[in-house]
Order: sequence, then C-alpha cells, then structure tokens
Amino acid sequence: MAVAWSDDVDDVIRGDLTCGLGYVTPAGGAVVTAVAPIGMRDRDAGTVGFTTSLGFGRKLERIKADPKIALAYHAREHGIGAADNEHYVLVQGIASFEAHPDQELLERVGAMSVPYLGAPRRGPFWDRWLRAYYADRVVVTVAVTRIATWPNLAADGRPEVSGEPMPEQDPAAQQPPKNGTRPRVDAVKTGERAIRLPHCLLAYRQADGYPIVLPVKVTGFGVDGVHLKVPAGTAEGGRRAGLLAHAYRAKLIGLESRQNTGWLEVSGVDAVYSPHTQSGFAAPPNKTILLLGNGFLARRGLAQARKTGRIDALA
Repeated sequence: MAVAWSDDVDDVIRGDLTCGLGYVTPAGGAVVTAVAPIGMRDRDAGTVGFTTSLGFGRKLERIKADPKIALAYHAREHGIGAADNEHYVLVQGIASFEAHPDQELLERVGAMSVPYLGAPRRGPFWDRWLRAYYADRVVVTVAVTRIATWPNLAADGRPEVSGEPMPEQDPAAQQPPKNGTRPRVDAVKTGERAIRLPHCLLAYRQADGYPIVLPVKVTGFGVDGVHLKVPAGTAEGGRRAGLLAHAYRAKLIGLESRQNTGWLEVSGVDAVYSPHTQSGFAAPPNKTILLLGNGFLARRGLAQARKTGRIDALA
C-alpha cells in the first residue's frame, strides 16, 4: 500500500523551494546535495519527486547503482507553503527515472516549476543556450518507503513515522578508511564557509541501507575538523558521511552551496567532521548570469557524459 501523509506534511512537500537529496556511495558513505522538488508528489500513488539534468549526471549514476535515497525538506524560505509550518520532513524511498523523458512530461514539469522558479527565458538565443538545462532534464520519481516528521526544523525529539518503522538499531560503526580519518582538505576553511551559511545538513547510511539527512549546526573548527552539534539520536561512533552547507534566495536566483564527503565521529550531540573531499559554487543574485552559467555547465556536462558513454549507461 502507498504510504500516506498528513496535510501539514503535504504543505511542506508542496511548498518548499529546495530540499536536501541524500544518496549513498559505493564505499558505504553518503552525499547530500540541494535539489528543487517544485512540489512534485502524488499522494494517491505515494510518490514524491524532483528533477535534475543529464549534464549533472553523477548523482544519477549513484542513484541507479543504489536507488535508496532520502529527501530532507528542511527550510521554508521563499517557498509557497505556510511560512509558520516548522516541521522537518524526511522522506525515504526508492528512486527511479527515465534517462530520456518524453517532451510532454518535460512541458508539464516546466509549467509546474513556474510558481517556484519563475517563467523560463525564451527566444532564439536562450532556447539554444539552455537546451541542455531545460530540455535534457530528468524526472526522478521516489516511491515513498517512510516519512519521518519532527515538530521543528532542528529535528529535536522523536519523529512521527509513517510507512515502514525506522530501524531499531543504529548502524554499526564503520571501519576507518585505509588512508586514515584525519582531514584531507582544509578543515578550517571548510568550517569558515559552513558557519556563515544558514542551512547545514549531514547525511550517513542507516542500518537498513537508506541514507538519513539531519540538520546540524557548526559550533567551531580547527585542524582536527569541523565541530558540529547534531540532533539527539544521531548514530554514534565513526562513519563515512556527507555534509552540505548552503544558502539560497527567491526563485534560486543567488545561491551558494558547499559540499563535502568525509569522516564523522559522534558522541552524544557533539560531533567532529573531517572533510576528505570538497566541491561547491556561488552564483550571484542575477538571473541572466545564473542562466548563462547553468547553460554552460549543463552543456559541458552533457557533452562529457555523451563522450564517455555515461548517458547510454543511464538509459
């Protein structure tokens, strides 16, 4: 049977401008990145969704290899739902996608996105420049396995769960990487960037294989790593984990995202995160510059995906 959810939860899923997508890695870690869900959901079928571009296909490769994913609806800014709805909503489920969706579906998705992202730019130049970004989009549908809902955006307390119960046991601590657990990129710079951004999310793999994505707060940083306050109940011990710090403005015109993978050590509500890889970008609050950049990145990524055969592998 399809997992059902309440009207308050539906208001969050329908209304949020962005959410955190968590997916697992072959090494047993997790990555968390921001996506725009644009209200995609079907309560009768028990599904939610989001879109991405073939030009940004690495996440699609990971999802195809292991379709257990999580979506964390963690922020109300600039959305179209009730601003005073402070529920933190974590959706876990099985993701699927068509690498080459039909034009009718893409047009429906484009119409759905207008209340969130504004009307798309049109004209001979923009139609050609943004083809890889608009026309070559992929719709990811998530068959919901469970929804965990906390009464506040800090995810404090015990969540209310619909669908399958949460695993009774925390995941066992993982074996440290062969190259050690200490930071491999500058932890001080990582912490400095993360602490000034309003939203910070942590992801790791649960005992049942699903990623869990939780809000965290940066409390300090040093050569030993980034110090975090994590919600009570976060799995203790050491494990591979992903970290996302990000900020965004209305219609996603002007945003910043900083991603890391690394090693997490948790004791109670205190944790130390050792970043091992880093990526990120900052886009100015100018729609023209943002669209030029999106078009360039999507076109370049799509060309690389075609050249290396990644698109055929996804299909």
